[in-house]
Amino acid sequence: MTERVARRGFLVGGAVIGAGALVTACTGNTPDAPAAASSAPAPAATGGNDAPGDKVVIGFSAPAADHGWIAAIAKNAEAAAKQYTDVEFKPVEPTNDINAQISAVESLIAAKVAALVILPNDGQQLNQIARQAADAGIPVINLDRVFPDKLSYRTWIGGDNYGMGVAAGHYIGKTLKDKGVADPVILEIQGIATLPLTQDRSKGFEDALKTYGFTVTAKQDAQFTVESGTKVTSNLLQAHKKIDAIWNHDDDQGIGVLAAVKEAGRSEFFMVGGAGSANAMREIQADSGVLKATVTYSPTMAASAVKLARLIAQGKGMSDLLENQVPQSITLASETITKDNVAKYLPLGFES
Repeated sequence: MTERVARRGFLVGGAVIGAGALVTACTGNTPDAPAAASSAPAPAATGGNDAPGDKVVIGFSAPAADHGWIAAIAKNAEAAAKQYTDVEFKPVEPTNDINAQISAVESLIAAKVAALVILPNDGQQLNQIARQAADAGIPVINLDRVFPDKLSYRTWIGGDNYGMGVAAGHYIGKTLKDKGVADPVILEIQGIATLPLTQDRSKGFEDALKTYGFTVTAKQDAQFTVESGTKVTSNLLQAHKKIDAIWNHDDDQGIGVLAAVKEAGRSEFFMVGGAGSANAMREIQADSGVLKATVTYSPTMAASAVKLARLIAQGKGMSDLLENQVPQSITLASETITKDNVAKYLPLGFES
């Protein structure tokens, strides 16, 4: 998709809330687990911040759902809104066209929604329209891809790309150390190497591996697509007759990566994925192939964004915090999913 690779956010600091703590951890509401994207949302609790309040209209804009992670973003946002009788969810047509998304957001501003949740195709190019919303008194919840101007959004919530690399590096480093492997061959399959988000992931991976005395032997980008995942992996497998571990940045492109591995009949190494797709989790749960773990970049952040938009529009804070206002920035932790804990995470997985 256009700008597909930019679906992941930039690290902005702020409060750290684990994706495994689910959407209630972001709002401080009752600890009911959220519904999976494919199931009906559970009704909101009747007490605390979840108690019905002022009716609010929440606008929502995101790229077209032609990718598993983006599709899950839209489903999670809608499911969270349906939990509340005091929320009217007003999504606009998803699009990968920058100008079309700007026009769609303009229509939400004209409709005078109470709050806006925006996952921009490109933060830089949509910065001005987000600023217009903010200047019009509409709080903007900036989802994942950050707007460069902090005056353009009230709260940012997104994932930790550097943290993904760190989590993958520690899993691979510790596993290899525990096996007593010296001078291992470690491969890295990136998304697109020129993107800041990919560079953050690679830097985190490199830094974590250093703590074990390891380095990346070779890395290549696979464009966040299944087709490129297959092609790049085939080339890497041919170039390296012995491999100890692979980190693939993205579970969607990982479908192609695993297809190439199976086609080559290679099984002497283990692999770690990225993002936490349901496909990858089922593969991990079966424990019948090379994929042994994945590190999260959960689309549940969209549900959290809607919950935060509701709180901000109603003038509420997060009840687990002492402060009266929702924080300005929330970075989700990247967690490691293995066969030991996959059952807990599987309901939150997105389909590639």
